[in-house]
Amino acid sequence: MTKQWKLKEIVLMSVLGVVFGVIYLLFFLVGEGLRNILVPFGLAPLGYEVIYGVWFIVSIMAAYILRKPGAAFTAEFIAGVVEVLLGTAAGPGLLLSAAIQGAGAELVFAITKWKDYRLRILILAGVSTAIISFAWHLYFAGMIALAPWLLASALSVRIISAALISGVFGKWLSDQLAKTGVLRGYALGKELQRKQKHDTA
Repeated sequence: MTKQWKLKEIVLMSVLGVVFGVIYLLFFLVGEGLRNILVPFGLAPLGYEVIYGVWFIVSIMAAYILRKPGAAFTAEFIAGVVEVLLGTAAGPGLLLSAAIQGAGAELVFAITKWKDYRLRILILAGVSTAIISFAWHLYFAGMIALAPWLLASALSVRIISAALISGVFGKWLSDQLAKTGVLRGYALGKELQRKQKHDTA
């Protein structure tokens, strides 16, 4: 697998970043709704945590589909830029959050030298992003002021959300796209073709 980027790979990564940037922004409304539901129970901070894995998914999908150094980081950062341009309430500071989240996922793929894209690695990338982003949000989002038990709960929920949504669901969604044939010219699509040929051999 060559590490040199092709134009079509850059285009796909950019498209993924833009699409998920819009999705990320829409999910702020979902998170706010969940937060309001949990207010009476004293669990408002967990509203966003339940779906936090959504905000990591493009980094996992881009890396899994393209299998190139920098795919996870760049796709996540592009999504962050789109959110800011569309007017996210988080403001320009969200760009730093996006960079940190992208780096959290990229770190795991870098450890494997961008050669291992099994489900457990995708889940680990999601978990890594959850932990690193949580450490950042302790101060950036003022979460450090929360009660210890609520902090622990928030971290646990974010990790689970990241593992299931960005890791498991991100892989499933990418695989479904590959089965349609639209990813035929990309690393994931080529892997699927090899498996199909092997199964029919």
